[in-house]
Amino acid sequence: TQVLRKSLQRGIVLSTGSFLVYEAHKLISGFAEVHASFKVEDVIEQADYLYGSGETEKLYRLLVQHKNSDDAELLWRLARSSRDLAQLGSTSAEEKKQLTYDSLEYAKKALEKNESNFAAHKWYGICLSDVGDYEGIKTKIGNAIIIKEHFQRAVELNPKDATTIHLIGVWCYSFAEMPWYQRKIAATLFATPPTSTFQEALRYFHMAEEADPNFYSKNLLFLGKTYLKLNNKKMALLWLSKAKEYPAQTEEDKQV
Repeated sequence: TQVLRKSLQRGIVLSTGSFLVYEAHKLISGFAEVHASFKVEDVIEQADYLYGSGETEKLYRLLVQHKNSDDAELLWRLARSSRDLAQLGSTSAEEKKQLTYDSLEYAKKALEKNESNFAAHKWYGICLSDVGDYEGIKTKIGNAIIIKEHFQRAVELNPKDATTIHLIGVWCYSFAEMPWYQRKIAATLFATPPTSTFQEALRYFHMAEEADPNFYSKNLLFLGKTYLKLNNKKMALLWLSKAKEYPAQTEEDKQV
């Protein structure tokens, strides 16, 4: 029920007939190269069904066939799918690294194809941040402004996307709690180093919750953590309790 609810929130509409057609196609082709006549809309519909069902590996196998596509909607979904596959515990360290860099390339290509696609900006920012984990703290901080700019552009294009608003909150939280040695690195990279406060982070987390109440376990967690940073234990307990009681559907929910 929870998966279906989340899927419907994403605006996914999949008829029983189209799903059966997809299943038949999958059995016949064995995920072979899709013919040119295969409609992009059909692939997106199938991809969104698999995403809503948590079928990470099947989704990746479907979308990677379209890595040379010129369609931004397919490409950002492939970036997201590659990243999700990288996050699985069964994925080896070597595969995870390759998938992380691949996801950035797919998101970058999606942006090149359609600069007005909010999801392309969102996933480019996420994937650029992930790559920074492999290239060191200097690169990660150096990319910080670019990442925030893409998140802000995504929100401009789609003000109701709660996840992107949450990500700006995480960005603010990260800079608010940045240790002194990382601040020194930031000072060497920028004439005016990026800074933020826990109050600013809190504002974005609440904005995300207003856009889509109870949409994400991690937003509830960060609301609680931020209130703790601000020494408001009463509000921290409220939000941490909500995070604890959140129905755990994904591995991330369980970690929260």
